[in-house]
Order: sequence, then structure tokens, then C-alpha cells
Amino acid sequence: MKNNTYACIIAGGIGSRFWPASRTAKSKQFLDILGTGRTLIQSTYDRFLKICPKENIFILTHADYIDLVKQQLPDITDTQILAEPARKNTAPCIAYAAFKINKLNKDANIIVAPSDHIILKEDEFVRIANLAVDFVSKNDALATLGIRPTRPDTGYGYIQYIEDDKSNLPEEIYKVKTFTEKPVKEVAIQFIESGDFLWNAGIFIWSAKSILASLEKNLIEVYDAFVEAEPAILTDKENVAVEKAFITCPSISIDYGIMEKAHNVYIVPASFGWSDLGTWASLYEEKEKDYLQNAVNGDNVVVYDSNNNIINVPNKKLVVIQGLENYIVVDTEDVLLICSKDEEQRIKEFTHDIKMKKGDKFL
Repeated sequence: MKNNTYACIIAGGIGSRFWPASRTAKSKQFLDILGTGRTLIQSTYDRFLKICPKENIFILTHADYIDLVKQQLPDITDTQILAEPARKNTAPCIAYAAFKINKLNKDANIIVAPSDHIILKEDEFVRIANLAVDFVSKNDALATLGIRPTRPDTGYGYIQYIEDDKSNLPEEIYKVKTFTEKPVKEVAIQFIESGDFLWNAGIFIWSAKSILASLEKNLIEVYDAFVEAEPAILTDKENVAVEKAFITCPSISIDYGIMEKAHNVYIVPASFGWSDLGTWASLYEEKEKDYLQNAVNGDNVVVYDSNNNIINVPNKKLVVIQGLENYIVVDTEDVLLICSKDEEQRIKEFTHDIKMKKGDKFL
């Protein structure tokens, strides 16, 4: 089954909430944001090498990032890089991958995962992923991995599953009942208390046949665009055909376009040390901290009377910080950000204003 398992790593996003470290030219997935010596996309690639052969790993990215992908993942061939000519959210690029992989292998099972998440318990992730692959290989099913919530977080989507009706399902797999996008705090608390909601990790597993059938049923405009492109895939005309397909596709997520509409959606509850690293505050939660609860990334940082900060600065720069509490401090070659963690949601506002006043130079 391993040779029939394929991984699609989504790596086209800009990571704007991690500005100014994450920039349009080199976004979050291409950074060693955790200080491990491997970038997020490299760590994700390493993880999937435990699940499928390297030739079965595909990178779904924007055309602007092709060179970065080649630089950071030298074992990846040109055929394995699926470059979207325009950002149209996740459904079109996943459709492109499904058509291409199906052309390579009609028995393919596909895992789709973001490139910029962290998973601390990799052995458990591999076990859960293989369990889900086995399930979709035997059933017309679209599966997703749901993270057992540890707090009423309003930054995640939630998935409700049906615990009582197993309908001859394997022990760890449940039928999905509802999807809810980022609820308000009071609703998130109710979800946690009910016990039958999980965080949506954005990790999907399905056979090529099942996702193509669901695209035809639920997202016909995307399906038709790639039906037209399909004869050119795996030929020297692929790029031209795919560019034409993307022009006609709507901008829509796979969650909204497929998962929230389909009736054959299942979930595997999981706990494998997951974080989507969506914000500086979420990175702070994952980083080791000093005795004052400062999470520091930088070799020459000296801190006085400061606590609960996240500090990300160049290793060669001496940085002295005094009197800060609960702040984000990020220094790059041309941008310095000092922002209260409580006001982090304003980073998008900052970048919008900078674009208006200074252009794209600092973005």
C-alpha cells in the first residue's frame, strides 16, 4: 500500500501573520521558525518520508516559490512541483494534484497537508495517517484528521463528529456531522464542553477516485477546468493547460467547496502535538522559554526586567531589551516590529497601512 500512498504538501501561502519574518518573497514555510536547523517545509517533507516514497511526495506551491522549493528540497523533481499560476485558495491546487496523481496511478491514495504546521509526536502522526489511508483505500470516503482541543481557541475551525453511530466503522474513525468556522469564545467553550468537537487541522486523506468524484459532484466548475487540462498533464503542454484551468477556477477552499458539502466525510480524532503556528503567540506556546518565560530566538539577546515576551532577532546582532512584558519583538534586515501580544491581530492592519504608505518593499 505504501507505493500507492502519495503526499501533497501545500506550500503556496504568504504567512502574513508572521510578518516581518515571513515576507512575500520568502514566506513562513521556508523559514527555520523553530530554530531546529530545518525549515517548516523541510520538516514536513521529512515527516512524509516515513509514510511514502520520496517520488510520491508532491509540493503544491505558487509559481513564485519554485526556486525556493528546489533549493530547500533538492530531492524533489520538476514533475513533483505543482505550481499554481495564481492564488485561488486550496480547492484548485488540490484538484490539479488529484488529476495528476490519478493519471500516474489509478489506485492512488492521497494525504494533503499544510507545509507550515508542526507535529511533535511524529510516530503517532504516522500511525494515524496510515490508519486513515487504509480506511479510504477500502471505502468511498473523504477523511480528515481532527485534533483533540485543549482550550476554547477561537482561531481554529471546529468539526463535530457522531460518536454513537459507528455504522461498522473502524474503532478510531467517526462520521462527520458539522463544520464550524472560527467560533466566538462562548460558542468555542460550548464545543469543548460537549466533547464531540475537534479542531480542524486541514489534513485530508482520500483516494484519487473519491476526491475526483466529489469534485465532479460538489465543485463542477473546478472539476471541468481540469478535465479540459487533463490530456496535457504529464506532457510538455502541462503548464499552459494548467494556467488556463486556473483562470477559469473560482477562488475557493477545499473545506468550503467539498468537505462541508459532501456526505461521505469521516474524521480520525488525534493527539500528536499539533500546532498550525498561525501566529507569533502560537509560536510562543511551542518554544522553550527562559526562567522569565521569554521565548528567545537569537544568539546575542540580553534581557533585563522583561517577561513573557517572544523575541526573534538575527544571531549576529546584539539585542538588549529592558522593561517589556508580553511583547513580540521581531527584527529583520530591514524591519523592526515591537507589538503587544494582546494586539497581535493588528499585524494585518499594520501591513495594509505599510502597503498604502510605503508600497511592497517591506512586505
